[in-house]
Amino acid sequence: MAYEIFFVNPDPVVYFAASELKKYLRMIMPRCGEVPLSFDPKATGGFRLGLMSDFGLDPAVEDLKMDDVLYVKTDDVGGVIAGSNPRSVLLAVYKYLREQGCLWLFPGPDGESIPVRQALDPVNLLHRAAHRYRGQCNEGAETQSLMMDAIDFTPKTGMNTFMIEFDIPKVYYNRAYEHTYDSYENEGSLSDETVLQWKRQCEAEIAKRGLLFHDMGHGWTAEPFGFDSKEGWVSDKDAKIPEEKRKHLAMINGVREFFNGVALNTNVCMSNPETRQIMARYIADYAEKQNNVDFLHVWLADASNNHCECEECRKKDTSDWYVILLNDIDAELTARKLETRIVFIAYVDTVWAPHTESIRNTGRFTMLFAPITRRYTETYGEAPAPEALRSYDRNRLKLPEGMAENLAYLQDWKKMWKGDCFCYEYHFWMACYYDLGVMYLARILHDDVRGLKQNGLSGIVEDGSQAAFFPNGFQYFVYAESLFDGDKTFEAMTEEFFSHAYGDGWESVVAYLQKISDTSDFGFVKGEKSADPSVGKHYDPSLAERFKSIPALVEEFMPVVEAHRKSGNRCRDVNWDLLRWHGKFVRILSKGLAAIAVNDREASSAAFFELVREMAPLQYLHPTVYDHLLCCHSLKRVIDPDRKYQQMFL
Repeated sequence: MAYEIFFVNPDPVVYFAASELKKYLRMIMPRCGEVPLSFDPKATGGFRLGLMSDFGLDPAVEDLKMDDVLYVKTDDVGGVIAGSNPRSVLLAVYKYLREQGCLWLFPGPDGESIPVRQALDPVNLLHRAAHRYRGQCNEGAETQSLMMDAIDFTPKTGMNTFMIEFDIPKVYYNRAYEHTYDSYENEGSLSDETVLQWKRQCEAEIAKRGLLFHDMGHGWTAEPFGFDSKEGWVSDKDAKIPEEKRKHLAMINGVREFFNGVALNTNVCMSNPETRQIMARYIADYAEKQNNVDFLHVWLADASNNHCECEECRKKDTSDWYVILLNDIDAELTARKLETRIVFIAYVDTVWAPHTESIRNTGRFTMLFAPITRRYTETYGEAPAPEALRSYDRNRLKLPEGMAENLAYLQDWKKMWKGDCFCYEYHFWMACYYDLGVMYLARILHDDVRGLKQNGLSGIVEDGSQAAFFPNGFQYFVYAESLFDGDKTFEAMTEEFFSHAYGDGWESVVAYLQKISDTSDFGFVKGEKSADPSVGKHYDPSLAERFKSIPALVEEFMPVVEAHRKSGNRCRDVNWDLLRWHGKFVRILSKGLAAIAVNDREASSAAFFELVREMAPLQYLHPTVYDHLLCCHSLKRVIDPDRKYQQMFL
């Protein structure tokens, strides 16, 4: 049977969507012959791709650029595949392909589950994405090939957003090429020019797919004053600060210097109008040059309890000064006739809402809620606890901990801010390494997304590794699918993902991983359930036997893995083989957890060293799946709390 594809709209993203449809149709039906692709706005046959408006369809959305509506009406030889905007056309193509049996499990070719078929099924659907903001932000140890794969993977999961933190994100690239946690020789730091070129390449790939590009974040309190933040959270307590610039730094304990020696963690004297003007002009200069940015994030310094204590700054709470700064930035952008959208953040000290100031030009701004101190033993389904609110106490803050407490601060912010608001989350930063069986955090992710709307939140961008798919991509699948399809049950997601990933025997994998999650204790591994914090964050002798029992669960299941991991289906074989690696990982980690539970730090540190040594090769076998640096960085604070072996890797 002959197939044809026409794109009826000349937008480059629509063309890319058509080329992706062609590629995967030829993979699904490898003997179907060539599938011609051409531009024809008057086409009446074959597959016809374009905006819904091109076909006389009304997507009925509030914001055509932001809101994704997918329309597919096809028979076995063609039909209409359309979307509310060019990106939505691409999302509609991938949704159509999913209806034909495709699924993308993790980035790269090995993560593609593509069936072979003799014919195509008719599809008839109209789908509106459940949430407006759906995406990820770079973190961990990243190579450029990993970033290319991650960007390519994003719309295949229904996501619409990709964020790149920092003007020049050297810190994340250097982590990969310095080989901190393996025996390979340090390749050396990359030049600023190379990293900037790579970032521009990422931006081009983001634009090719019509994804919403979010940029920057931290760095604005350093770079405008000539302080380098490209290396990230590096302390230099001997740094020379020019005296003419010292006045711009936050005064703490009577001194204006880098906070703990880290420029990136240093706030500014926000009551100083000259300081704010320098920042506003620098940010406007950046926005003028980087006119491809959809959302420019303007955050303050990282860390907490690090704000200026000078007499003038004390007259207002930090968030009130932050709002004044945002209004200054808006005024500068307005004067230059720039329509740049700015994202401001409720994070650590700015979780406390402003009470004397308000944002003037609400149309320019979007709020980002980043509850980094939340617990992953609770979800956004918790009811806010306004009684937990505490008054702002400059540089003596106790940050909120539980979700109910964090959500109370969000609702306090919403008394001033009535506009769009979404979350910056951290499930794939360190939390994913604390769930030994992946099933616990997957359920938390599902329930987190379910609780967003009741709190007036319009989605999530995840701060986390672009290789957070070990031993499989189920957690990320649940995250993406919950944001994209709010009605889909956790059970339906489980069956769809695991049946694609493992084929026959998928139910046994679910049962096995669930048993490991249940036998472990996520709250303990996360450091939130110590029986005696004076002994250590990870101390509870009653859990030692549970952790000791986990290796037996692994040994019992390994014959099942061996029986399935050489079927000839590359995607499934990789997923089964990753379970073999995961078995090694779990055996070592559970040994370390059993030791730290009884405060045997010698044995737990030895387990950490074994984990570092034994798991290092996996990052080279499957670089889109496993982030060895971020995994080790996360777990050393659990089973190597004294950093006993740190000198061997640094």
